[in-house]
Amino acid sequence: MRASVEKVALLRREGLQVTAQRLAVLRAVSGGPHSTAAEIAAVVRSEIGVVSRQAVYDALAALTDTGIIRRIQPAGSSARYEDRVEDNHHHLICRSCGKTVDVECAVGEAPCLTAAEDAGYAIDEAEVIYWGRCPECLAATTDNEP
Repeated sequence: MRASVEKVALLRREGLQVTAQRLAVLRAVSGGPHSTAAEIAAVVRSEIGVVSRQAVYDALAALTDTGIIRRIQPAGSSARYEDRVEDNHHHLICRSCGKTVDVECAVGEAPCLTAAEDAGYAIDEAEVIYWGRCPECLAATTDNEP
């Protein structure tokens, strides 16, 4: 109950109308960090019943635009969403299964990389995604070798 009250307050603080769809999307993102819109929509439907794909996309856009959630777009992958927005962290993605985990920034403050040339931009963020293979996929490969 307390979490729901906090989520309602968060939406209101950011100037968003509180709707069942927005609350359900926010709970889905909180409960499943790095989920795709399709995965979030499935969770929302299981929670509140019929909801259009567009309503889920609209809620994700509103929550992202206000900074309540963060959208990450790994190359060659669907966008993913998370509610960890208060710090500068990065992501590690398995090339085999797509599992995504948070990794702390080695530097700590954004931007954590310095561009060789800023071309006049006021750079305030660097998005870092590490790619590799997760322990489970590595073990599966090792188990299948003769």
